[in-house]
Amino acid sequence: MNIFQGFKGIFRRGKKNVKAQTLADRFSSWFDPLNIFSSTSANILATNETIFAAVSILSNAMASLPLKLLINSTPIVDSNVADLLINNPNPNMNGFEFIRVLETYRNTTGNGYAMMEYDTRYQVKALWILDSSKVTPLIESKSKELWYKITGDKNNYYVHNLDMIHVKHIHSTGYKGINPISVLTNTIDFDTKVKQFSLDQMDGAVKASFILQMAAHLGTPERNKILASFKSFYEENGGVLIQDIGTVITPIDRKFIDTKVFEAEKITRTRVASVYNMPAHMLGETDGSSFSSMEQMALEFVQSTLMATVIQYEKEFNRKLLPVADRKKGQYWKFNLNVMLRGDTKTRSDFYFKGIRTMMFKPNEVRALEDLPPVEGGDTLYVSGDLYPIDQERIRK
Repeated sequence: MNIFQGFKGIFRRGKKNVKAQTLADRFSSWFDPLNIFSSTSANILATNETIFAAVSILSNAMASLPLKLLINSTPIVDSNVADLLINNPNPNMNGFEFIRVLETYRNTTGNGYAMMEYDTRYQVKALWILDSSKVTPLIESKSKELWYKITGDKNNYYVHNLDMIHVKHIHSTGYKGINPISVLTNTIDFDTKVKQFSLDQMDGAVKASFILQMAAHLGTPERNKILASFKSFYEENGGVLIQDIGTVITPIDRKFIDTKVFEAEKITRTRVASVYNMPAHMLGETDGSSFSSMEQMALEFVQSTLMATVIQYEKEFNRKLLPVADRKKGQYWKFNLNVMLRGDTKTRSDFYFKGIRTMMFKPNEVRALEDLPPVEGGDTLYVSGDLYPIDQERIRK
């Protein structure tokens, strides 16, 4: 018996010797809020505002998308696994938090892992997000199946790939996604050094605002008396100064921050947006004035950034949270990207109007999209009176 087979009964579904277990006993230190986000990537996330903004936008966008379990485009209401994933993935999280934390891990370490916990009937009862730094994908030498090595408090545990939700960034070898923050190492170092240089300049800069030149040489008591009078007059008169004869007041032109610092910040934002495959305007690099509407801006974000990530989540949920028999019946998970593409009132009204007239929507379906209650007769498809199928000769004559 190899080492993988020895641990197969701990997590693998469908085995008679499986026992419902509390994962806190095996991984108790992982659930300490002080430890779960202690990796280097998380530290960078907490100290680099550009990366924090990018990760926040991506994780919040994914978590905000409505998720449903469908069968042939019809929502399945009575489903334990749907209720679990959407509302209560584990005792400590709701569905929004679960997706957001999983996506945050994916964007800070390259990989997001959630392990399935089963009850005595071998049904999934919880999805536990794991510390990515303690999970390693491995291939079993004989079966060539993918397993995950998990470093617990005292021992290592091995989980089959069907018992682990794994979302990741792209990878060229193996099954572990590339860490985007590692790709940004040089950019982060450059940004940090430029900011530190700017702070050093500010700390070493002259704090005085004026040069007060007197016509005669004065001793220390006289200079202090004139300086105190100058400061008092300036404060009491709203910054207005009166220059006496024999006195020269010269403002000091201070440039605490070199303009090149802002150029360096633009470079950082551009590179971060590029690595995370985001439109640059979402990180403040451009103002988005090249777009004719907010809808076009959202469309670019959905198509270039969210689409691939959404499909990855859907495929992962379909494969690991739905039995093959249910998939063959037409069941599948679906994130609703349309909520990101809703235009203004005029655009939506025109879209709904055309949709109802061409039998794309039922009136009650449109009302549901606008969070309005259904009405009697609203579950019927309607077609415009001036449009008929071309093969209906009787109607045309």
